[in-house]
Amino acid sequence: MQSQNLRGSVEHNSDVARSSTSRSDRKRPSVLQMQPVPTNIEAEGLETSSNHEDAASSWDGLYSIEWMPKEFFLKFRQHVEGYQLGANLEFDVSGASACKPKLVFKPVSEDRKWKVLFEPKQADLRLLTKKISIGPFLSFQVGLGHEFHKHTTGWTWKLTSAYGGDGVSQIRYKTSLPVFPGFDVRIGWNAEYVLPDIHGGLGTGETIIGMNYGRLYGSLERVEAIFTHTS
Repeated sequence: MQSQNLRGSVEHNSDVARSSTSRSDRKRPSVLQMQPVPTNIEAEGLETSSNHEDAASSWDGLYSIEWMPKEFFLKFRQHVEGYQLGANLEFDVSGASACKPKLVFKPVSEDRKWKVLFEPKQADLRLLTKKISIGPFLSFQVGLGHEFHKHTTGWTWKLTSAYGGDGVSQIRYKTSLPVFPGFDVRIGWNAEYVLPDIHGGLGTGETIIGMNYGRLYGSLERVEAIFTHTS
C-alpha cells in the first residue's frame, strides 16, 4: 500500500515537472527568425533595374565629350586703313609649353589673298596665301617662310578638309560668338565619330543579325578671346 502511494506521488511530481517545463518552453523566445522572401514582383523589379543600369552604362560608352579646351588664345587686333595688325598670345592649357606670341598682318577685306605671320621666339617669318577651295570639302594653301636663326628659306603647302584631319571620320569647325562690339569669342571644336553598321552571318559562327552602334567623341580644341579696335 505504501509502495503504491509512493509510486503515485512520483508520477504526480513528474507530471508537474513536465507541465512546468512545457510552460517555460512556451514563454522562452524562439532563436530562429524567418526572413522575408521577395515575391515574384520584387524579383522582376530587381532584374528590371539591373537591366536599366546595364543599358545606361552601355549607352554611356558610346559617346564622350571633353569640355576642357586644349589651347587658349588671347588676340588683339588693330584696324588701320584697310589692314589689320594683330598680336596673338597662345597658351597651352596642358602646360606643355609656355606662352607663345605671334604677330599677324593681313588685309581686312573678306577676299584677302595673303597674310604675314611672325613668331618672335622662333624668329620665323611666313607669307601665306588664303585657303583656296577645291570642291565643296577641300582647301589648299601655300606658304613661303624664312628662319632668321638658321638663315634658311623654304616653302610649304597644306591640303585640308573640314571633314578630314586624321581620317574621314573627323569634323573640325569654329564657331564665333559676338559678346559685345569689339569683343568676340571663337570656339574651335572637334568631333570624331564611327558610324553605326549592321552585320551578320550564317554558318560562320556569327549571329544572323548584329549591330555596331558606333561611337562619338567630342572635344573643345581651342578658345579664342578676340579684342578688336578700329581707328
